[in-house]
Amino acid sequence: MEGVVALFIPIISVAGFFAWMIAISPVGKAFAERLRNQARPGDDGERQELLQAVEALRHELAELAERVDFAERLLAQGREGEAGKLHPGERRTGST
Repeated sequence: MEGVVALFIPIISVAGFFAWMIAISPVGKAFAERLRNQARPGDDGERQELLQAVEALRHELAELAERVDFAERLLAQGREGEAGKLHPGERRTGST
């Protein structure tokens, strides 16, 4: 087991050295800059388009919520109206 650990020490050291050299080289800096630019949002025009799309989706969602509320009210009215009605074949008794 000690032989395996002794073998990994120089391998990790050399790999770490080369990783550090690449990180401080112009190639490493260019790669890091590319990664930073990917995280940034696009230009203002693109951002405005996204904001408008989100606002349109919010408006559509609000309309759908109103439609669901309306449908729920209609269902509730239908249930309340059916409570006192007699179905075919039923008779009203003296207690009801």
